[in-house]
Amino acid sequence: MENDVQQLIDLLYDMIDNAKGVPLGNDKCIIERNRALDYLDEIRAQMPAEVEEAKKLMAARAEYVANAKKEAENLRQRAQSDAKHIVSESETLHTARQQANDMMRKAEERSREMYRVANEYTEDALKRTEDALQAALEEVRTSHRQFTELSRTRMQEALRGKSAQNQAADEDEH
Repeated sequence: MENDVQQLIDLLYDMIDNAKGVPLGNDKCIIERNRALDYLDEIRAQMPAEVEEAKKLMAARAEYVANAKKEAENLRQRAQSDAKHIVSESETLHTARQQANDMMRKAEERSREMYRVANEYTEDALKRTEDALQAALEEVRTSHRQFTELSRTRMQEALRGKSAQNQAADEDEH
């Protein structure tokens, strides 16, 4: 009989369950001894193979579980490493952004300072130019007044001299 162990146990159970009871003995029954022994022999014969198969399955299961644990640990370590890397990149990015913001702030401050200095310089240069032009204008006005006065004086002298010559000529003619 080439039945698996479970079927043989089921057949043996059915045989005992369906066996006729003994008078005055509720716990006792009559079964076919040879048939029951045949079932038990077959169970005994198949049991080592079943046990061996169960051992193989258990070993395979244990190996599978060990591999799964190892893979899970590798995944955990990789995830932890990735998380550290991401945190490191995040910190680097944060630091870079902070440095960029600092550089921008300093550049803006420097730009404002340069603008202020350039405005002060330009204001000062324009003021000095205005003062120089004012002084030059005053000098031109002074020179113009002096020229005008000198010119008048010479003209008056020239006119007096001509007038004197004309009088002398008039006197000579008379």
